[in-house]
Amino acid sequence: MQTSFPRPPCAPSEVPEPIKAHAAPSVTNRADCSFAGNVLEEPGKPRRDLAPRCPTVWLGEFLIRMASGRFYLSCMVLGSLGSMCILFTVYWMQYWRGGFAWDGSVHMFNWHPVLMVSGMVVLYGAASLVYRLPSSWVGPKLPWKVLHATLHLLAFTFSVVGLVAVFQFHNHSKITHLYSLHSWLGISTVILFAFQWSLGFTIFLLPWASQWLRSLLKPVHVFFGACILFLSITSVISGINEKLFFVLKNDTKPYSSLPSEAVFANSTGLLVVVFGLLVLYVLLASSWKRPDPGALTDRQPLLHDRE
Repeated sequence: MQTSFPRPPCAPSEVPEPIKAHAAPSVTNRADCSFAGNVLEEPGKPRRDLAPRCPTVWLGEFLIRMASGRFYLSCMVLGSLGSMCILFTVYWMQYWRGGFAWDGSVHMFNWHPVLMVSGMVVLYGAASLVYRLPSSWVGPKLPWKVLHATLHLLAFTFSVVGLVAVFQFHNHSKITHLYSLHSWLGISTVILFAFQWSLGFTIFLLPWASQWLRSLLKPVHVFFGACILFLSITSVISGINEKLFFVLKNDTKPYSSLPSEAVFANSTGLLVVVFGLLVLYVLLASSWKRPDPGALTDRQPLLHDRE
């Protein structure tokens, strides 16, 4: 009786033509084919899906595309308004108030409005909008936390230097500290900002806090963040008004006659109000809030990074 032995596997050159026709091309030669996501591309042939894409990925990309256009247009408007707020304040202090110095004189005081508008309004508003960037909706959240904290720290530094300028000017000119409503609002806002930043750094940036603690404190953190911006705008407006009352009180050009300086300073205050209101609108607009973890894609960070 003849014993049959199994045939050895076919060598590559012996693979039947029908099998070769249906075999996937080798991916080692990247000039012949390439992968784009879950789609195999071959020159001269239609694209073929290798595996269905996750519906949540489609949803995430669709929402990001829809939100990105309007959001970045709003960012351009806000960037222009914020720059105008700073430039208008600098021009006011330079053209009408004699410029800047760091010698305890009134020219040292001129740093105060510039630094407070730059730090407590413009930089603070920019830092608050970091989590509204559509690109921050997916992937690790830690880089956005660091950017958020860094911009806020820079804003706080500007405000501290601005307070140093006004306190040294008061000391040099023998003026009483913290007697006006503007000064009370301003110093309260900066102190609240210091507590807010410390809480955010300790609870949300450092890894020790549990998820339930972060979830508990997140609404408080967001609420006081918006309150600080509102108080900053109020302090700036009251400060502009107080400054104009102090410097435009002679008979030749009183504030009530609305000289050119008053018109320009009042316009600067209106720019600050418009900028702040737009920032608050973007913060409160639900379509630009970061979706809940897992709503877009499974590429979310670890549990303690999902608050």
